[in-house]
Amino acid sequence: ADSGQERTPEFNEAVATLLHCVNAQKDQFILQNIANLLWAMAKLTDYGQERTPEFNEAVAALLPRVSAQKDQFIPQQIANLLWAMAKLVDNGQEQTPELNEVVAALLPCVNTQKDQFIPQHIANLLWSMAKLVNNVQEQIPGLNEAVAALLPRVYAQKANFKPQEIANLLWATAKLGELVELDVVTSIFKSLVHKISENPQSSQQNIFMSLWGVMVCCARLSLVSKANKNNVLEKHLDDLLTRLENPPPDNEKDQRVIAMAASWLGRPFPIVPHYRATLSEPQTFFRDQLQSRLPCLKIEEEKSLNLLPPVDLFLPEHNMVIEIQGPFHYVNGDFKTRNGSTLLKIALLQKAGFEVIEIPVKQRWNHDLMKPFIDQIKKRTNSH
Repeated sequence: ADSGQERTPEFNEAVATLLHCVNAQKDQFILQNIANLLWAMAKLTDYGQERTPEFNEAVAALLPRVSAQKDQFIPQQIANLLWAMAKLVDNGQEQTPELNEVVAALLPCVNTQKDQFIPQHIANLLWSMAKLVNNVQEQIPGLNEAVAALLPRVYAQKANFKPQEIANLLWATAKLGELVELDVVTSIFKSLVHKISENPQSSQQNIFMSLWGVMVCCARLSLVSKANKNNVLEKHLDDLLTRLENPPPDNEKDQRVIAMAASWLGRPFPIVPHYRATLSEPQTFFRDQLQSRLPCLKIEEEKSLNLLPPVDLFLPEHNMVIEIQGPFHYVNGDFKTRNGSTLLKIALLQKAGFEVIEIPVKQRWNHDLMKPFIDQIKKRTNSH
């Protein structure tokens, strides 16, 4: 399928037959077979493989074998297996306790074998960890340590990454948000991004991933200090955006990324991106409490400002945005370490002149937890 093989009925039949064999012979596979099978199955989901009962059974049959033999995998197998877990989850595979166990078993191996990973492994591993963070809202044991072990290797190997690997690295280090120290992110971007922005052969996908990553890096710099503009990175952002604008993409997701980049650079963008409004329960609950305490306060919900993604609550008379931050705004479920998407949205809103108040929502809310935030808003809006 990776080479463009069409998914004919015969092809699907062959896959179904092989999956049945995996179930039947699960105890006879050697380590390399297990790693290769899970990698291949994850890859198939990229090409529309349905998660049939046979498919889910085959995955479930192999996972315990990985956990049981975790100390025997070589670096390439560790990288392939973690990539497979991230890809399966990203394509909708249920996060069973067995799948979580495999991730928790493999991450410490990244630490112990960190010096043996080649550039391709390093890029794939960081991409996998960022994808897992993106899809898993609770704590992933060993994740922070594995990321910390790999980051120095990125810098050490900076001359040896291919364009696709660079795009994956830029996207991943940006996505991991505050888990990666700002000076580390900045030095990685400064040493790698020019290989995408100055390479006329860079693919659209690589340019998009890099553009988004550079935006997050610029956003983080601006949040730390209003004066801390990085002209080198803004120049790359400008170059990448110019390459993607003409012609404007049809894809809604790509249009949203370009609109954000245009907003950041203060450039016009001819398309108004389409955003879906999604009202969360904590958002509605907070709005009701705020309105009952401040009945004259004008509150708008899910408002898209400056072509940017909709904000939870907007107080138009005070130019104030209130963002209710659930677990998916943070890295590794800690409610402290914000991810790249969250940091970018806040920085874009601040850059556009809005005041932003973030309210972390850990559990089902009660009035006591909300009171300090409502008091803060009341004070800021001088409402009585």
